[in-house]
Amino acid sequence: MTSAARTALDPDQAVRLDPAVARPTRTARLLATVARHRADLLAGLLFSLLAGWLTHGLWPAPGQRMLALNPADQTLYEWFLAVDSRALLGDFSLLTDRLNAPDGVNLMANTTVIALGVLLAPVTWAFGAPVTFALLAAGNLAGTAIAWYLLFTRTLHARRLAAGLGAALCGFGPGIVSQTNAHLHMTAQWLVPVIVWLVVRLLRAADPADRPDGPDHRRMATSALGLAATVTVQIFIGEEVLFLTVVTLLVMAVAYGPADRALLRRALSTFAGGLMVAAGLALVVLAYPLWYQFGGPQGVSEGMFSPGYYSADLTSWSALSPLSVLGSDASSRLTTGPAEFNTFLGWPLLLVTVACVVWLGRRPLVVACVAGALVMGVLSLGPEVVVSGSRTTLPAPYALLAGLPVVDGALPTRFALAVLPLVGTLLTLAVDRAMAERGRARRLVPLAVGVSLLSVLPAPLPTADRPALPEFVTAGHWRQCVRPGGVLVPVPTATPKDPWPMRWATAANAAFGMPEGFFIGPYGRNGSPAMGTYQRPTSALLADVAKQGVPPTIGDEQRRQAVRDVRFWGASCVALTDDAPHAEALRRTLEQLFGPGTRIADAWTWRF
Repeated sequence: MTSAARTALDPDQAVRLDPAVARPTRTARLLATVARHRADLLAGLLFSLLAGWLTHGLWPAPGQRMLALNPADQTLYEWFLAVDSRALLGDFSLLTDRLNAPDGVNLMANTTVIALGVLLAPVTWAFGAPVTFALLAAGNLAGTAIAWYLLFTRTLHARRLAAGLGAALCGFGPGIVSQTNAHLHMTAQWLVPVIVWLVVRLLRAADPADRPDGPDHRRMATSALGLAATVTVQIFIGEEVLFLTVVTLLVMAVAYGPADRALLRRALSTFAGGLMVAAGLALVVLAYPLWYQFGGPQGVSEGMFSPGYYSADLTSWSALSPLSVLGSDASSRLTTGPAEFNTFLGWPLLLVTVACVVWLGRRPLVVACVAGALVMGVLSLGPEVVVSGSRTTLPAPYALLAGLPVVDGALPTRFALAVLPLVGTLLTLAVDRAMAERGRARRLVPLAVGVSLLSVLPAPLPTADRPALPEFVTAGHWRQCVRPGGVLVPVPTATPKDPWPMRWATAANAAFGMPEGFFIGPYGRNGSPAMGTYQRPTSALLADVAKQGVPPTIGDEQRRQAVRDVRFWGASCVALTDDAPHAEALRRTLEQLFGPGTRIADAWTWRF
């Protein structure tokens, strides 16, 4: 019989001989992968849709819309993104000269989300910083939920429904949704589950329980290297999130050890050594940036916000966030602002969480999560307990930490943000256990958890129309006024209370600098941190005209001072646009100071 005849009679041989038949096509492999992970992809899609729904008010034109509850901080973060994007041009330094001319701004001392800005620099250059901001506002929510979902399914080996419910709270809980009101450095928490995974991986590699040859040193090395790299990136996204993560993991480790003494004896010394290696590797990269933050030019070495003011009200834990579907604006009095609804879990979620803890029993992970949640929750109360807006004079544990280096840079109320993933983990464990049982718990626990999560379901973030920028900026006419890399003085100048002129620089991708502005710098008493800097006499004079609408009497001294101020700023140009408050009074004042101006588009300009 011929070879062809044998092949015709043996189809399996034909498959073996024909590579086109033997190997599945790339499309077939892709479809097989999608089918295998369809549940995970569905979870990611649902999280992305929820994030898009919450931030849909910014679309389809982010340049024309903005968050209504915290526009000043959004203006600041869009400026950060514009400055960060200049790294694509090689025009980037930890001390930027594009604000607070001539002194500049220390980017490490401000929450400048450098890693995010550099990563999305192509988006910023192609579409503008408002688009980048809108993408990050939604992406941070979805990314955080997806990352926790993957941790729960891959590391805890939880069932997908259980992981999805827990991850939903981690990514869309009241605290992180409220921080989405412009605080990108606080909502970008998608690396936190990666850090947790690497710590767990390091611990498992250090545990010789199942390996007769002892710890898995190769796996420990890769885990330590990955942990160092992830921590380094997180520093350039948001140091406060990293700080809260480290404190929470330390508390959990202290609680976990006594609950699993055998593991403690087997792995503690090796695990601690691995952590020290990871810290050392990270410090090699971070030593200079951290020194620059605290001791470099325009650096600050302490926090500037009052722990007593930014502390959580005890009553707020049982209240529902005003940003949730079932919430009420009345509860907003229990916090400092719309970006700090960090507690606000509500009675339903609190009660279900307590019931789940009791039902789960004294499993080491449960004990560790409960300990972490209690400690971080108590620290969120600040130095003095506040109940329903009234100070009780009862000291809280945070008072023992107040004034310590690094600690005073974290707002007490934000310690509550660490409670969300801990509660999410507990709910995941409870639902996963219930789904493994045959009794009533199989339905009752998931139902109770689902209902409790619905009680904190967030509503879409309020948005508003964004005032249009002047044609002088949008059409690039500013180039006729400012030399490359020069300083443009908007009238009135930007301040922490009114940073709106910073949008001019943002629209130009920070191609020019500005004096004064909205930032953190060493301008408080004795060089302590302060928001913004001192106003020069001329900018203070013009700010008063913008407020009162009355041109002052200008003499020779005011003219000489204006010249001194322009020279101090190194200004190329002073610009007054038609949309400035009391523009006519400001124009007459500027003409008395500098002489006749030059009309460019919708702006009056004075060049130097």
